[in-house]
Amino acid sequence: MKAILLYGHGARNPEWAQPFHRIRDAIKARDPRALVEPGFLELMRPSFEEGVNCLVEQGATEIIVVPIFMAAGSHVKKDLPQLAANAMGRHDGLVIELAPPVGEAESVLAAMADYALRARPGE
Repeated sequence: MKAILLYGHGARNPEWAQPFHRIRDAIKARDPRALVEPGFLELMRPSFEEGVNCLVEQGATEIIVVPIFMAAGSHVKKDLPQLAANAMGRHDGLVIELAPPVGEAESVLAAMADYALRARPGE
């Protein structure tokens, strides 16, 4: 069974994670059967490992990790592949694939350009 892990850096302020929950809710609204969880590198829970464990407990055998990053820096190029390899080592038969960072998707860049063109202070 396929699943999605929304990978983020994490922050001390719990409100920082709200977009991840909104993305998860939007996915679930489109497909109520979708398995999707966040997983953070540091400072927040669930951790990457906890997110993977949660998805595996729900029956996931393949996880697509979607980095909610603007671009592929060291957390995506270095930390994420190691986290994925460690998780696959802990869960026999689990396959984890890594999507490019969301900020590199043409549709996301177009949406941000549209937003910038219409942005107003205080919105």
